[in-house]
Order: sequence, then structure tokens, then C-alpha cells
Amino acid sequence: MSEHTGMRFLVIFLFLGCFGSSGFSQDLEVGLMGGGAYYVGDLNPSGHFKGTQIAYGVLARYNINSRWAVKLSGTRGKLKGSASSSWFLPNRNLQFESPVTDISAVAEFNFLPYFTGSKMNFITPYVYAGIGVFFFKPSSGGVDLQPLGTEGQQEGYEGRKPYSLNGFNIPFGLGIKFSVSRNIGLAVFWELHKTFTDYLDDASTTYYLDGSLIDPNDQQQYLSDPTMSYQPGMQRGNSRNQDWYSFFGITITYKFALDANRRCRDVYDF
Repeated sequence: MSEHTGMRFLVIFLFLGCFGSSGFSQDLEVGLMGGGAYYVGDLNPSGHFKGTQIAYGVLARYNINSRWAVKLSGTRGKLKGSASSSWFLPNRNLQFESPVTDISAVAEFNFLPYFTGSKMNFITPYVYAGIGVFFFKPSSGGVDLQPLGTEGQQEGYEGRKPYSLNGFNIPFGLGIKFSVSRNIGLAVFWELHKTFTDYLDDASTTYYLDGSLIDPNDQQQYLSDPTMSYQPGMQRGNSRNQDWYSFFGITITYKFALDANRRCRDVYDF
């Protein structure tokens, strides 16, 4: 067997090995995210992107093959809302802001074959969904709201109890991935997080104090009803709808390929 024939057999073997292996596109990408965060809830019922604040994070993506990947991400942002900018009971004069820290694991599906570093499969739209945990801490004017029990939680009004400052969520989203170079990938994305709490904004049920009797110097009383005009049992929030938050932006990742996969990609694309 000549050297050229041997090389041809080697190339054929590599091609067959790459096509026949589930590890064709397996590699690890790590990177950073930058963009925005906003919330949808009682103080912003339907205004996507309203009150957007800065968000940032880190991520690690394991590409199973050219269509499927799993991603672990940690994202930090800020949520903000005000009843004055909402059509839902705008005269409540309620407002909040809250940091939110999210840790999510999702499965991604690429609509087109893709891997970072490819000259042929260098772009694809994609969708994803998974599960996550999050942590938040609503405040108003620098005062933490949850310890105050602004809907009577501390007094046990109508059996209410203090709400948790953490919980599970269901993240899902869509985006477009781009291969910029052999090891650098970019993606633009928009994702929503369905929570199982209605207290991201500290508003969910009804007032519990007689507004005319509120002491404006008592933070607990005043922040429960800044207008000092509502009566117990009147609507303060909408407990039938849970709160949501969203992240959107750009990610940049660096690819660390396995040696075997690197050889396959060298044959295909370089």
C-alpha cells in the first residue's frame, strides 16, 4: 500500500468515524452574557421590555451533537416596576425594585446543524427550555418589603404568611447562534421565566389596613398603602396571575473541543 493510498484510507476512516459517532459535535463552550432584564406582573401586566434594567451572567454549554446542547447559566439582573405606569389599578402608588439571581439548566435545539468553528454550519436559529432556581428581594425607597408584611403577612391577616424570597422557575426562549471564528461563538437571545410566586413586586392580594388610620411615619403601614386611602379587602394585586421575569441580550463563548472531535473538525472545516 502506497503512502497516498494509506492517507486516503485514513481520511475516509476519519470521515466515517466522525459521521458515525454521536460525539461529532461534542465540545464545551464557556462564556459571558450581557443584556437586559425586566418583569411582568401586577405593576406591569403586559409591557414587555418596559422598565428594562442591566443584566449580566456566565454560562457553560455542552454540545451533544450539531442539533442538541445543554446549557447551565447563572444570571444577575434587576427588576423594576411602578403602578403609576400600569393600567391595572394605577392609583395605588406602589413601586418596587429587586435584584434577581437566576441559575438555570436548559436543553437547546438548533433548527440547523451547527457548531462553533464550522465554515459550513456557522449559523442557526434555536429554541430552549428547562428548569431553574431564582432569588429576589423587593424593596421600595431602599426599604426591604418582605419583612414588613405589606399585605398583613406578619399579623396573619386572613391566614397570610410571609412569602419566600426564592423559588423554582421554568425558563424558555429562542435566539440565533453565530460562529465567529474557530473557537468563538456569539448568540442573541430572548428568554422568559415563569415563576410560581406572585410576590416579585410585593403585590398580590388585598389591602389589610384602613388607609385613613395609617401612620405615615410607620414604614410597615405606609408602604402597604402609600395613598392612605384604601380599605381592608380592596384589591391591591391580582393573585390569579403569577409574576414573570425575562432576560435578553448577547452571549459570547469560547469553545474547548475534545481531541477526537478537533480532528474531525479539522477534516471537515479546516
